[in-house]
Amino acid sequence: MTTSIDNRKLKIAVLYGGQSGEHEVSLMSAASVMEELDDAKYDVVPVFISREGQWSVPMESLRTFDAVFPVLHGPMGEDGTVQGLLMLLGVPFVGAGVVGSAVGMDKAIFKDVMRAHHLPVADSHVILRHEWQAPDHDADDVDQLLRRREIADRITQTLGWPVFVKPANMGSSVGISKCKVPDDLPAAMDEALKWDRKILIEAAVLKARELEVSVLGNDVLQASVIGEVRPRREFYDYAAKYLVKGDEESELIIPAELTDEQAKTIRALAVEVARVADVRGMTRVDFLMNAETGEIVINEINTIPGFTSISMYPKLWLQTGFTYSGLLDRLIELAREKQR
Repeated sequence: MTTSIDNRKLKIAVLYGGQSGEHEVSLMSAASVMEELDDAKYDVVPVFISREGQWSVPMESLRTFDAVFPVLHGPMGEDGTVQGLLMLLGVPFVGAGVVGSAVGMDKAIFKDVMRAHHLPVADSHVILRHEWQAPDHDADDVDQLLRRREIADRITQTLGWPVFVKPANMGSSVGISKCKVPDDLPAAMDEALKWDRKILIEAAVLKARELEVSVLGNDVLQASVIGEVRPRREFYDYAAKYLVKGDEESELIIPAELTDEQAKTIRALAVEVARVADVRGMTRVDFLMNAETGEIVINEINTIPGFTSISMYPKLWLQTGFTYSGLLDRLIELAREKQR
């Protein structure tokens, strides 16, 4: 594994912060990455992007680095925008390229790509802001009320209840709500529309087990062991992931309790999802399994998964044979290999 050039340290930029609603998660992930990067191998330079989009160093200076490690979650970081910039600068970077990042970020586009390849996803509808809100946001607008009733009726007829309402372009469960009945829909839509103009309304998987697989590699992909999240809240929301502690903290089961055949199927499916979405470097693939029937659907992928001390991506590789620092070494090597 190449971690130096002519016996000198590699100069690595850790790019973090950003303008998305996941800014705080990025700070936590970046702190973990910078702590674990081996200072005997790397000269690590933090590069911070503020909520307003201000960079702590000039963008052009990234050309001077041996590799960039983006730890930017959500829009304007995980969606292909920064990846395109890094490609234009000609600097190696960890993770997916423009296409894989964009497909992975937009939940609606991702589901369409999976369906096109006959891979299992839950039924869903996409609602745009103008379809839900009148231009003047007048709650008494008759046309708006009719549109909302039409949307609720369509959900009842095609998806049923409960459903999940999600901003199409956001991660870390930001802005997601579970609607058990039609009366829950207005508040859920208003919350999701704070984060995106495009909303995914998705049929809930009943009695769902939440399973996650980490994938690593460029063209030859490998899957980690499978982990299961058992949230003690309604679902694995933002608070469950990052805020709650003690009795409300979610339980992480690694490896998940599955038959050998189930595990083999899910790990193979995770690799196929990454291949179809053209994701190289790293991704985490999340699944939902009906606990009674064993039916599996793909929930989403995260092309820049969390790297905090409690995040699943590194935890799954720890159980598969990597140390945290060894995983970071491998990701940097994959970035440089991809550039070559």
